[in-house]
Amino acid sequence: MRFYTGQHQHYCGIDLHARTLYLCVLDAEGNVLLHKNLPCDRQIFLEAIEPFRDDLVVASECIFNWYWLADLCVDHDIHFVLGHALYMRAIHGAKAKNDKIDSHKTASLLRGGLLPLRRLAYRERRVARLRLRCCKSSFFKAPRACMKRLR
Repeated sequence: MRFYTGQHQHYCGIDLHARTLYLCVLDAEGNVLLHKNLPCDRQIFLEAIEPFRDDLVVASECIFNWYWLADLCVDHDIHFVLGHALYMRAIHGAKAKNDKIDSHKTASLLRGGLLPLRRLAYRERRVARLRLRCCKSSFFKAPRACMKRLR
């Protein structure tokens, strides 16, 4: 298992949901600089992290909707780390669990070098993977149409 061990001035942990995200930003000493519940909107997210962008790393748990956040961070030169959901036992094993606690724990794991990494599939690879999945499901029904779509 690999862990993220990079050193930064600011660490951002995000508890991501379909419509909202809970944001926690810590400094290098572990002091909470921002705890905020936000809608999943690109502009609102960028405005919230603007004061900390000089040396910021953003981390989120690998769940179904992390793609837009990773793409946004890559497009704006913000370092993005994806945490492996299965190995993030500090979040899953806790008895007290809510969005505020989860985002703080993600940021703390990131700051302490204990965030288990999940490999990031960038935009180009995800598009090819999606095409293959669609093709795989319809290959036996219409193989020529499937091969045409792949080109």
